[in-house]
This record gives sequence, structure tokens and C-alpha cells, in this order.
Amino acid sequence: MNFLKNFNFDKFIGTHTLLYGETDTKKTFYTAEFIKFLLEKKEIDPKQISILDFGPKLLYLKGLKIGGRIRDYYPKSDLCNNILFEGEIIPPRLNAKNREELYQNLCYNYKRTSKALENFNKGTTSFLIINDISIYLHLGNKKYFLNTIDKTSTFFGNTYYGISIKSKISALLSLKEKKRIEFLINNIKNSYLTG
Repeated sequence: MNFLKNFNFDKFIGTHTLLYGETDTKKTFYTAEFIKFLLEKKEIDPKQISILDFGPKLLYLKGLKIGGRIRDYYPKSDLCNNILFEGEIIPPRLNAKNREELYQNLCYNYKRTSKALENFNKGTTSFLIINDISIYLHLGNKKYFLNTIDKTSTFFGNTYYGISIKSKISALLSLKEKKRIEFLINNIKNSYLTG
């Protein structure tokens, strides 16, 4: 199902929603807008909104915007319960010259994202927002991920699902990523394609 520009964020409260699509299709922007809606229109207590931001720093590649964080679009998201981790997320395919470097990047990201998910599970909140889920799913457990979001009444997340980020050394990773995102699409009630 396509995610339309004219939508009512009210329908995403009390349910689980996934945005998926290519790079530069406003997935992070819409996620930030949902947080803005919760804080400014619904006046939800910011401490009841947990944010896991797995997006790498925003960069431009061949005219496309890749990565980006929620706070880039809505700085007031800092008021929420941001579950932080040490270091930066590495764009795994873009920062690898060979398969060994690719695997090192995946391991580096997995340590950070899995720790953040564990920390959320130690003290869940009513609202859970996750930016760039595929970064965790490269090595993470898809069932553990679903069990995590099932602990919340409202989940809103986004993930890369496309072909614009690819290389010869990452063909198997891209195939695995595609299958795992399709598993989420089939198991999260409201799944919308962006772009």
C-alpha cells in the first residue's frame, strides 16, 4: 500500500506502522512529522515516546539523499526518551571496499543497535519510534524485533527497501535485507511503501 501525502496521523495511534521504500522518499521526514504530531497536537508526555535512531549521518550520493536522523527534521525530538549508544552508525555498503570491511561494518552497527533494543526492553514505553530498521536487521533477529515492538501500543518505524544502494560485494546482503524487510511488511499491520 502506498503512503500518501494527505494522511491523518490519528489513525497511527494505538497500532503498528512501517514505512518502507527507496532512499530519498521521505521516510525519516514522515517519522519526524509523526513525533511532532504526538508532541504538539496530541500533547503526549515526551518521556512516553522512545526513539531508536539507527540512521547514519545524512549524505548525498549521485544526487540522492541517503541516511539522516530524526532530529535533522525535528530537533524537538530530543525531548523524547532517546535511547542512545556510543559511536556513529556506519553506512555499511558505502563504507566498505571489500567483503571483510562490509562484515566489520555490519558487526559494528549490530553491537550498537542490538544494545539499544535491549535497553528499550528493560523499560518499555507506550510509544516506540525507530528510524532505519534495516541497519539492525542486517545481522539482528527479526522475531526478537517483532517481539520488541509488540510490547508497545504504538509503533512507528521506517526502513530502506530498494535497489539504489548496492555494490558487487554486497549482493548477498541486499538479498537478505530484502527478505527480512518483506517479513516485516507481512507481519506489521500497517505497512506503507513511500515514494
